Amino acid sequence: MNDVYRNPVLNADWSDPDAIRVGGDFYLTASSFHRVPGLPILHSRDLVHWTIIGHALERQVPEADFRTPQRGGGVWAPAIRHHAGRYRIVYPDPDRGLFVTSAEDPAGEWTRPHLLKAGKGLIDPCPLWAEDGSAYLVHGWAKSRSGISNRLTVHRMNDDATALLDDGAVVIDGDALPGYRTLEGPKFYERDGWYWIFAPAGGVTNGWQSAFRSRDPFGPYEERIVLEQGDSDVNGPHQGAWVTTEDGSDWFLHFQDRGPFGRVVHLQPMRWGEDGWPVIGEDGTPVAHGPVPVPGGTATAPPEDFTNGIGLQWTWQANPEPHWARTGPDLRLACVDTGTEDLRHLPNLLGRHLPGDPSRTETTLRLDDAEPGARAGLAVVGDTYAWIGLARTYTGLELVHRTADGDIEHDAAPATPVDGDTIALGVEVDAGGRCQFLAGTPLRPVGPPFQATAGRWVGAAIGLFAHGKGSGAGVFGAVRLRPTTPCPTAPDAHG
Repeated sequence: MNDVYRNPVLNADWSDPDAIRVGGDFYLTASSFHRVPGLPILHSRDLVHWTIIGHALERQVPEADFRTPQRGGGVWAPAIRHHAGRYRIVYPDPDRGLFVTSAEDPAGEWTRPHLLKAGKGLIDPCPLWAEDGSAYLVHGWAKSRSGISNRLTVHRMNDDATALLDDGAVVIDGDALPGYRTLEGPKFYERDGWYWIFAPAGGVTNGWQSAFRSRDPFGPYEERIVLEQGDSDVNGPHQGAWVTTEDGSDWFLHFQDRGPFGRVVHLQPMRWGEDGWPVIGEDGTPVAHGPVPVPGGTATAPPEDFTNGIGLQWTWQANPEPHWARTGPDLRLACVDTGTEDLRHLPNLLGRHLPGDPSRTETTLRLDDAEPGARAGLAVVGDTYAWIGLARTYTGLELVHRTADGDIEHDAAPATPVDGDTIALGVEVDAGGRCQFLAGTPLRPVGPPFQATAGRWVGAAIGLFAHGKGSGAGVFGAVRLRPTTPCPTAPDAHG
């Protein structure tokens, strides 16, 4: 094994990461927004190689509200902790409140989410079980829902994280700090008699990471910026997790916003300075590489085919219905009419993260028993989208390639008749997110390149879909995703 890692260690959209260590195992969760299942659980032995092992949220709640895609809503930045033999995740739904779910085994079944605090605009919660037996919760505010922002609030909490014990108090007011804006994403810790709140500010794209400390969980807090871009090429480095290995070394996981590729995860060394403040990266600037924290880790790639069901790398855009999919080895997606042909609003679009490195995705597609008007394909979906696939017309089967950069979908290439019932499809994505769609045997370019764009707080997704009336289905073969250039980064959890 190479004992040097390179950033990002998770080169795809694992937004707002939080992580813990339990024994020799590290567990990470991330924002999932409207995607279902939500709250992914990743495992690592070395903080570099990560494998997705499950989801804590099998369906979004309330279930009826999430029958359709709630783009920009759903699960925002969560926090994962281990206390009294149970794993707990506290997560926000900015339109409903703060929820908690727990499990004895992070790869097993998690409890139905419990509403810990109701209200609009409550975001980014993090619990703390202090050494003296007391428990607390810190959270931020979303101005879009509450009219409040740039503030962090702390509550007392009961031991099993099922109730808050007071009305809460604002402990850090970003408006009172020169240059601060969008203070959010707090993580709560305790060390050597100090209470620490690690929190980002300045916005997703160009912000920074601050640390706050106090002798009392309710303050007053001192402040220091501990990580910012500096002369590195890592814009907006912030919002993540402080973890300590078994041998006592400290590390910080954070994200970098990369537009259509989403928020990728970096790993930074961390140490404590002589003045008691954390020093992250190279004197507060992100590093591009470093020694692997715990040598010997490996990652397991998710399956390419559907023999054992839909792999953990795939998520729906809304709570799924049982009839949407049958698995294989091929994946049979029912042609469902949801009242819209806009892929951004199809609940039954099945997606996976767009890799942050140049890549090529390939599959095969057959359109079975479809009525005229039915269609199925391979897509790249963000705030704009493009797809290539098959459409059934009154005269036969056609290969179509379409894009949408507003509310109207239009042809990106002329439709062409298809001989036979199965076609190979693909998409190549370059380092800037330009997508070249492919079709045929051998695969050949179809239409001009399409520029992928980010979605609502998420990166673009590679998607599979089928749409139409009747009993038809799009039948997809194994979905193979490969780097198209040598990849210097560590393997990531989506394959």
